[in-house]
Amino acid sequence: MKFIRLYIAALFTALCLLCNPVFADTEEAREMAVAVNINTASATELAEKLDGVGESRAGLIIEFREEQGPFTSTEQLMEIKGIGTATLEKNRDKIQL
Repeated sequence: MKFIRLYIAALFTALCLLCNPVFADTEEAREMAVAVNINTASATELAEKLDGVGESRAGLIIEFREEQGPFTSTEQLMEIKGIGTATLEKNRDKIQL
C-alpha cells in the first residue's frame, strides 16, 4: 500500500510538472503564436494570421514586398490597396518586421 501511494504521488508530481507550461497563458506567448513577419511570410500565412487580410490582399503584400524590397515600417502596409488605418491598427501587435 505504501508503494502505491508513493507511485501515485510521483505520477501526480510528474504530471503537474509536464502540464504546467501548457497552462501558462502569458501575453508574450499569445503574441508569438499569432505574430507574422510581413517580410518573410507566405500569402497563406498572412491571410491566416492577419485580420481583414484575405488571399488577394496577402498577394498584394507579397507583390509590394517583391517590387519595393522589405518593409521597413508597418505603416508601409497602408500603401497597399485595401489596407487602411483600421486594418493596420487591428493587426499592429501581430506584425513583425
